[in-house]
Amino acid sequence: MLKKKVFVGLSGGVDSSVSAYLLKKTGYNVTGVFIKVWQPDFIECTWKEDRLDAMRVASHLDIPFITLDLEKEYKEGVIDYMIEEYRRGRTPNPDVMCNREVKFGAFYKWAKEQDKDVFVATGHYARIEERQSTFSLAKSIDQEKDQTYFLWTLSPDILSSVIFPVGELQKAEVRAIALQAGLPVAKKKDSQGLCFVGTIDIKTLLKEYIEEKKGDVCNEQGEVIGHHEGVTFYTLGERHGFVVTKKSTEDTPYFIIAKDIEKNILVVSHAQPAEKTGDVIVLDKVNWTKPLEIGRRYTARARYRAPLATVEYIDDTHVKVIEGSLTATSGQSLVVYDDNLCIGGGIIV
Repeated sequence: MLKKKVFVGLSGGVDSSVSAYLLKKTGYNVTGVFIKVWQPDFIECTWKEDRLDAMRVASHLDIPFITLDLEKEYKEGVIDYMIEEYRRGRTPNPDVMCNREVKFGAFYKWAKEQDKDVFVATGHYARIEERQSTFSLAKSIDQEKDQTYFLWTLSPDILSSVIFPVGELQKAEVRAIALQAGLPVAKKKDSQGLCFVGTIDIKTLLKEYIEEKKGDVCNEQGEVIGHHEGVTFYTLGERHGFVVTKKSTEDTPYFIIAKDIEKNILVVSHAQPAEKTGDVIVLDKVNWTKPLEIGRRYTARARYRAPLATVEYIDDTHVKVIEGSLTATSGQSLVVYDDNLCIGGGIIV
């Protein structure tokens, strides 16, 4: 009997390495694939170290290793998109686009070109459930690490060929397995920051492509109380990066509640911006993994790890906030859940 073939996105981190280990242990024919992406030349190069770690893991597991060059796809699909969204005054979600355009876009397409029956696996904390021959995305066992928010764009067709081995485990269990298996990256710290590129301040990246333009920070009454470096560098709900020169009597931070792109003005308040009960959120570029019922209530979040709010489905591009609140920032993802299933979402307009 032929073993099922799987290409594992081997990033050099512990989660993808344990994924490869578990799949091989289960009996899959595993090949490790390191995805090489574009990195700006003004930051310290990290991909070579990560690739070396991935190679060490592949050698330890005695599996084939491939380096897949997706620099062009990453630059165009993630970085260029992100810069253009900031220019428009919107708040992009590069990790969502990285999954859509690179990991489950270009990598997935390449894998299927090698073998139409192959599976693709990554170290994401998520699960896939099959119900009545339909594949759906489900929250991971470890709720603190759950990454379904970044995977809402995946269609049932793609999900049918995807495996998330660590989605069934707690993070502590993943670390323990890595140590027990003697994986070279067992004690490596988790990567933080922009997908693939790693730790980099977004404003540092943007300033290489967007010119700084000093502007006013105003309160809700229109009074100038400080200044900023350029309205395109800031996102709604942010409370850092701008300077307040006129102090308030309230001992709480200011949050950005509005941006005037034309006048280059930030409007701030002590209260965080949020969509409240009765507000309707408009969506674009939606993806639903199953038919939704008009008038039915679901849960949703507009930021990773944000508290879930209750929303009512109006139609494919409109939901109404019923209970709780959402910081619905233009350009971000609104991700919708039906109990434990992530059933899709859209880009907030």
